[in-house]
Amino acid sequence: MKKSLRVKAEITMEKVRALTRHIRNVEDNCLLLGERLIGEGDIDLGHNLIANGFVHDASKFSGIEWDQLVIGPTTKEDENKLKLKMAIYQHQKTNPHHVEYWSNGIEEMPDVYLAEMVCDLKSRSEEFGTALMDYINNDGIKRWKITKEHESYKKIVRFVKLLCETPFQ
Repeated sequence: MKKSLRVKAEITMEKVRALTRHIRNVEDNCLLLGERLIGEGDIDLGHNLIANGFVHDASKFSGIEWDQLVIGPTTKEDENKLKLKMAIYQHQKTNPHHVEYWSNGIEEMPDVYLAEMVCDLKSRSEEFGTALMDYINNDGIKRWKITKEHESYKKIVRFVKLLCETPFQ
């Protein structure tokens, strides 16, 4: 195998490992939260969340999402920025666990996708070493255009509390 092809293969595998690690983390989070929801008697929501975990972010394995979000830029800088924006737009518009998927925003999201979003956010917070509730309380509520009094916020907090371990007291 030529050196340039070998380097491309190594970079691709590194990105594939990162992507599959993220998907597995979300899948594990969906399973855990789903089990806890079922344990609270919310059987359909728990069952559907577990099922969603098995197909989370599958769109990243094809098309512009694969080319831009996983493989990365291969062309001029301005063109790369546009392609990245297109890939993010494509991802958000085809995956209902993203607020941007819903024409009326977070208030329109069914509980199963709010729960999957929380599982995704928890995975991302672990990957980046950031605090989940800090993101939700600062960036999230601004991005989603809600307050802490909104029903969606209360549901998100419920899902976080069920999903995350209680610290030692």
